[in-house]
Formats: sequence, structure tokens, C-alpha cells
Amino acid sequence: MNIILLGPPGAGKGTQAKRLETGRGMIQLSTGDMLRAAVAAGTELGLKAKEVMDAGQLVSDDLMIGLISERLDQDDTKGGFILDGFPRTTAQAEALDVMLETKGLALDYVIELRVDDAALVARIVGRYTCAKCGQGYHDEFQKPAEEGVCDVCSGTEFKRRADDNAETVTSRLEAYHKQTAPIIPYYEKVGKLKTVDGMAEIDEVTREIEAILG
Repeated sequence: MNIILLGPPGAGKGTQAKRLETGRGMIQLSTGDMLRAAVAAGTELGLKAKEVMDAGQLVSDDLMIGLISERLDQDDTKGGFILDGFPRTTAQAEALDVMLETKGLALDYVIELRVDDAALVARIVGRYTCAKCGQGYHDEFQKPAEEGVCDVCSGTEFKRRADDNAETVTSRLEAYHKQTAPIIPYYEKVGKLKTVDGMAEIDEVTREIEAILG
């Protein structure tokens, strides 16, 4: 099963992707992570990407498609992938389709986690993570079972992202809507777009996604 998860920052894509990785053996492919890994590994594409980024320029569509293609050749993607952060334009969506076709692959679904912007701002501003293992928590919605102690690793240090403030989050939401506006109709037209309520309880969102995937 190969899918794209769409949703603004804080919609819960990361949480749902982790559950799909655990439950279905799929792997999350974040374009940011792929870029950093390719640069660190010093691959041919990674060196090209580093050159572009060092010059303060945006990585081209062709280069991003190349990085994704290279990543899909690795064995850990055979159980299916969850693409996060790409595509963001119709041209990227079309190029992705062509690249997947050359590998005998295709997207099964594009799942949009639809949210209420104002409620999402409140959700993001209250989130924090375990400094040791990265487990996510929230001041209201997802507290550790024991206050001040991580459920996963028993760590006692937590951190918040500096950009998890109302002004920055609102700006990121506006950017997301601008970026994804073109690709939602694209995937709707080809019958692959599915929508779930991103504001529902985490377990309910998981159930909705599982119902789509079958």
C-alpha cells in the first residue's frame, strides 16, 4: 500500500504515520529527512542538493524526484510507503506518477487530514516531546500517564519547539493551504483523494484511515 498523507503542520500526520509503520510495516518517507540523509551520505544526488541549498536556492523538482526514486530502491520500502511533504504542486504530482510508473508502482490513496485552523493552532501551541525518545505529548489532549515521566522511555526531560507559537503556526497554515490548493483537485480528479476528520480523537483518525486502506 502506497499513500500520501496530506495535512498542515500539527494535523497529526506524524502520529498516524508511526501507527501505520508499526501496524502495517509501511515506512514514512519525509522529503526533509531524505534530503538530510542524502547530503550526509554524500551520494551524487546528495552533493547536488547540498550545492543548491548552500547557494540558498530551492531544490528542483527533478532532484527531489531523483531522491525519492533512490529511496524507493531500498528494501525497507517494499512493505509500502507513506509520503510526507511531497508533492506540493501539480507538476510535482505528475512527475511523481511518472516516476512510480517506471518502477511498476502507483499511489493507492491520497489521504487528507482536514482540520479547523483555529482549533489546530490551540492543538499545536500545547504540544511538547520527550527530549530522550521524541514521544509526543500535549498539555490537554495527550498527557503522560505519570506526570513528568515519559510513557515510552521513562525520561523526565521534555522540550517544546520554538516555532510552536500562535503567530508562526497561523503563518504555516496559510502557507500549507496555498501549497496544497493545486494538488487536492488533481488527486480528486483521478479518484485517489480521501478525506478524514483530522480534528477527531487520535484513535478515531486511525480507524478512519484503516477503513480507507481496508
